[in-house]
Amino acid sequence: MRYLPRSHWGSYPRPITGCCPRCCASSVRAPGVRLQLTEAMSDVQIEELVAGRIDAGLVISPLPPRYAASLEYVPVAREALMVAMPVSESFPEDTAVDLRRLAHASLVVFPRHLAPGLYDIMDCYGAAGLTPRIGQETIQMQTIVSLVSAGMGVALVPESLRHLRRTGVVYRPLLDVAPVVETGLVWRTEEVSPALAGFIEIVRTRAATL
Repeated sequence: MRYLPRSHWGSYPRPITGCCPRCCASSVRAPGVRLQLTEAMSDVQIEELVAGRIDAGLVISPLPPRYAASLEYVPVAREALMVAMPVSESFPEDTAVDLRRLAHASLVVFPRHLAPGLYDIMDCYGAAGLTPRIGQETIQMQTIVSLVSAGMGVALVPESLRHLRRTGVVYRPLLDVAPVVETGLVWRTEEVSPALAGFIEIVRTRAATL
């Protein structure tokens, strides 16, 4: 996010949900502020923040510990995870899926070094006494869903992705486990302009209902 004359901030390349769109709209309506959004992975956004090329970002938590002193973070949205699976593997509509029923299936996942918060959701496999079978790694949600559609595995994805319709893919909730992925706003601790401070306050207010 770059404030005055233009606000420039990063967003994670997946559907922006919850209070995020409303916060963006509020910023756009602020006098003298022009908002420029750029999609980038969390690790890239953090690098851009540290380099001063963007003013704020929407990233998947947690932040790398080495940036704890230089970056501030506030939660914006929390989403439960669902299973994206090929139609051939699907269960009846709205039926919750026992993770054990998926133990044989390969997983399509994000690389951990790019999105540890999304990769580590697989801890739910260990909690169920299972060992995840990693099949493919890719950095785009759309690609993950495409690979699932092609029958190359299943994926644990944020529930907002169920709105991303793709032939050959169905989305089902998980039974007995409720892993959650959190998205938050991040900015440099020592560089908060009045306009950015106003936006942060909007986010804090809207996120208070999480």
